[in-house]
Amino acid sequence: MTAEPTGYGLPATECGMICAVAGRSQREMQEWMAAYPKLFSAKPFDAALSSTLSMAMAFSGPWFSAAQLRMANKVCLWAFGLDWLVDYVATSAGEVHDIMRGCLAVADGAEPRDGDDLTRFLWDIRRELGSAPTFPALGPAWREELQRMLQAMVTEREWRGSPVTPSLEEYLHNADNLGFSFAFTSHLIHTGGPAVAADLDQIREAGRAVQRVIRLLNDLGTYERDLEWGDLNALLLGVSREEVDRRVSLLAERSRKLIAPLHESHPYIAGYLERQMDFCAGFYRLADYWGTI
Repeated sequence: MTAEPTGYGLPATECGMICAVAGRSQREMQEWMAAYPKLFSAKPFDAALSSTLSMAMAFSGPWFSAAQLRMANKVCLWAFGLDWLVDYVATSAGEVHDIMRGCLAVADGAEPRDGDDLTRFLWDIRRELGSAPTFPALGPAWREELQRMLQAMVTEREWRGSPVTPSLEEYLHNADNLGFSFAFTSHLIHTGGPAVAADLDQIREAGRAVQRVIRLLNDLGTYERDLEWGDLNALLLGVSREEVDRRVSLLAERSRKLIAPLHESHPYIAGYLERQMDFCAGFYRLADYWGTI
């Protein structure tokens, strides 16, 4: 008879509760995908994508309810749709710039474009966030993060169409294309956010550091897919896997130093950032969010 395994972290009861939250979140994601079919009809937007995204949020913030994680899930799913359009549907840099202009216009209060599910979904997100008590204070940061993400996506698309290969430092400087900081800022607004502006600056700095770690963890886990899909990856920049691993360790150490002061003043935010980073470290060892083309 096999001995019962020990040392596997969270008790099964707590894991069950987290998975229940993830299940509720996944059903919401399925509803959003059905509501915007032009954005999410491609084969890679399979059931596993919504399932693993919802689990990433639930396990990263096990103290949050499905309602509290709603905006993180919603914005993350929207960002996947944006990424798909920018990287795989758009046929020119001009189309990518047009996507950027449309999204920023909606962020500034314009109506979504007719028949455009990307801007319709963003308009829905903007409307829901705009009703949050913290939006007047944190809205400018949200708008800035959206622009940073869109500009970083444009920059990466331009790199892909150019004979010039960016350095690893340039690539990491452009990590906003991952969308983590934008989704994280949306989550802050939805869950109450910091009341002090100085705290917001500190939190955003820590979040951006975590984003760089996740950028490289993502690349380590998706190298084969990126080769197949023609996507940019740190391992395609002339650096070895060992060097990327070393950089992940250094960036993670810096992230934890930036997060450490937040544990006392904003324990849930600090915990969420650390757990997002650690979840990705485990997840990308074995899997990827996207389905197959």
